[in-house]
Amino acid sequence: MVIQWFPGHMAKAKRQAIENRKMVDLVIELVDARIPESSRNPMVEEIVGNKPKLMILNKADLADKKKTEEWVRYYRTVSADQKAIAIDVFNHTEINQVKKVLKDMMAEKMAARLEKGVQPRAIRLMVLGIPNVGKSTFINQMIKKNQAKTANRPGVTQQQKWMKIGNDFELLDTPGILWPKFEDQEIGVKLALSGAIKDALFHKDDIALYALRFFLTNYPGRLQAAYRIDEENRMDDLPGLLMDLTKKMNYGDDFDRASEKLVFDIRDGKLGPFTLDEVPTPTKE
Repeated sequence: MVIQWFPGHMAKAKRQAIENRKMVDLVIELVDARIPESSRNPMVEEIVGNKPKLMILNKADLADKKKTEEWVRYYRTVSADQKAIAIDVFNHTEINQVKKVLKDMMAEKMAARLEKGVQPRAIRLMVLGIPNVGKSTFINQMIKKNQAKTANRPGVTQQQKWMKIGNDFELLDTPGILWPKFEDQEIGVKLALSGAIKDALFHKDDIALYALRFFLTNYPGRLQAAYRIDEENRMDDLPGLLMDLTKKMNYGDDFDRASEKLVFDIRDGKLGPFTLDEVPTPTKE
């Protein structure tokens, strides 16, 4: 199965983001805590350049807490100019923590400006992230208004605009940018399962079979608890397990419908918190 998606407005968004980089003080990269590395666009590093960056692992409430902590520690060690924090975008306390971290990151630079007699101004931010990682919702929570379009589907934001966040920040929103080609097709599968890719672009049964294998391997007991279905010795017969699940859902032989429900249930957290990406194992020089 090959999954690709790179609408024309995304190529344009990348060019615009690079052009606008000189106007911002700090870049926020928003990723999905369930797939922190898979939901990172490799082009972001080119866009960010040498600007300081805050990695925000959103949807932390849907992710495996222990693995999220591991990912946050990992990202904090990547670069001295990069910080990382995990949040649930609907938690106001955590949104306020994001604002504090941003101010702390810019404190030294702002103090240096004051010493030179430069009038204080709002910290200028750019927010980057692939579709459906919660970028527009994050922005709305930051500004406490519904200025950024939101929808539970990828590709909603298609223009760039500046927004004020009180007197402390000015924020540049950008459309979600996917990259032209997934070198590792498993990344495409993970993005599809999490909802970052439009549902019309992939076969639900392929994603459902991947999900069954993943949960049997990494979170045994979850499928049995959610659907009252026997998991024992099913790894070698995933299609059979999917058909049994279809009947359990009272969908007859409509495994496409059952596949869709399984994918949506996983996205909604009905099988519990999970993380698809594993933190890289440190290697000795």
